[in-house]
Amino acid sequence: MTWETVIGLETHVELATRTKIFCSCTTRFGGAPNTHCCPVCTGMPGALPVLSRAVLDYAVKTGLALGCSITRYSKFDRKNYFYPDLPKAYQISQLYLPIARDGAVDIRTPAGDRTIRIHELHMEEDAGKLVHDPWTDRTQIDLNRCGVPLIEIVTEPDFRTADEVIAYLEKLRETLRYLGVSDCKMQEGSLRCDVNLSVRPMGSTGLGVRTEMKNLNSFKAIARAIAHEADRQIELIEEGKRVIQETRRWDENKDATYAMRSKEDAQDYRYFPEPDLPPIELSEGYLESLRAAQPELAEAKRERYRRMYGLPEYDCRMITSDRALAELFEGLVELGAPPKQGANWIMGEVLGALSARGKEPKDMALTPPTLARLIALVGEGRLNRNTAVKVFEAVFDTDGDVDAHIREHGLEQLNDDALVRETAARVLAADPRSVADYRAGKEKALGALVGQVMRELKGRADPRAVNAVLRELLAQ
Repeated sequence: MTWETVIGLETHVELATRTKIFCSCTTRFGGAPNTHCCPVCTGMPGALPVLSRAVLDYAVKTGLALGCSITRYSKFDRKNYFYPDLPKAYQISQLYLPIARDGAVDIRTPAGDRTIRIHELHMEEDAGKLVHDPWTDRTQIDLNRCGVPLIEIVTEPDFRTADEVIAYLEKLRETLRYLGVSDCKMQEGSLRCDVNLSVRPMGSTGLGVRTEMKNLNSFKAIARAIAHEADRQIELIEEGKRVIQETRRWDENKDATYAMRSKEDAQDYRYFPEPDLPPIELSEGYLESLRAAQPELAEAKRERYRRMYGLPEYDCRMITSDRALAELFEGLVELGAPPKQGANWIMGEVLGALSARGKEPKDMALTPPTLARLIALVGEGRLNRNTAVKVFEAVFDTDGDVDAHIREHGLEQLNDDALVRETAARVLAADPRSVADYRAGKEKALGALVGQVMRELKGRADPRAVNAVLRELLAQ
């Protein structure tokens, strides 16, 4: 029998607000345990929550970007459960009237294009964290994360493969970063994914018994967990056993899932309206102001770059992979840099420098005027490409003065044809073996000769001019 996998996702996104959802405590990652807390987020009796306006703005902006219908009248509910890292013994969330519903995300995979339906998007607070110390065999509680604002984005069960899941998450992460609502750092828990998975015979329209895999925090882990859980369920059914509806945890070391607890349904949480928070009523004017402020997203930028600048698909994807890179590219073009040259520098030197330093594009010091000046000097013939790369490395970390660096280090390109010819002749005379190799048809020998001339001239000559002069002299 051929089996089909049916998957739905619940993605928890930690919002990049300065303070928590219902109090003024910092959301900064890290810090000593239990130092980013107050009576509100630790659930002290008599402490009252107040909704952050920034959290509401971010949730609505995300709903609009995902094509959702925004709920004009929404409210919060209490989700009751007992767990050590939840000091109130309930979580403030949204069940009955979530802030957004009925959106869609278009994805592209090697197997074709798909549309993934968004069931709902709701706001909620995060819980704390349990930290187990294996040396003392004790589990301690860190409540710094309590009250950190989350949006949970719930899809319909529209996925059939791990490739589709990863394509959706990449598109979602890209959108959230462009909106500026989250940094989506999976290693810090800013983007966490729960996978609901079941299997059914191919062609069937019914749904099988699902399991939920919690808090998967890397794309690699998600793909491997999906593959393992689908195989596990198929094996159970084919052996005549039944799949139990439960929550499972992914074990990275064992490359397997294991049972945590039976899967709860909504009624198990005894939801009821949150009495300490008033309903949220949104005006049309408020929604229009957020719509007007929405940034151009990556997909729209890619299409515009192809149309306006004639850039290849690969270039468009690379320079729009991060909003800061796209802003750098647009700054270069506005300053007169040829679009293709700007894209090449970003894809080569900029991404290389960021990777070497382990930095995010938003954290780089380099600004468009500095890189545009460097590109212009190469285009004017005042700096050769190899020297320009060295200047780039020198100014990248500080956004230094390109012209000042060139003057201080005597790097401006030589335009002395006589000096280039004289140096080339001297190199040929000193290296008869390479001359003989070149004349015998060994083209690589020319590269060695060009390198020698460039070294003699301290890298300040135009390599193309050196190449042309050497060919001319070698042909005599």
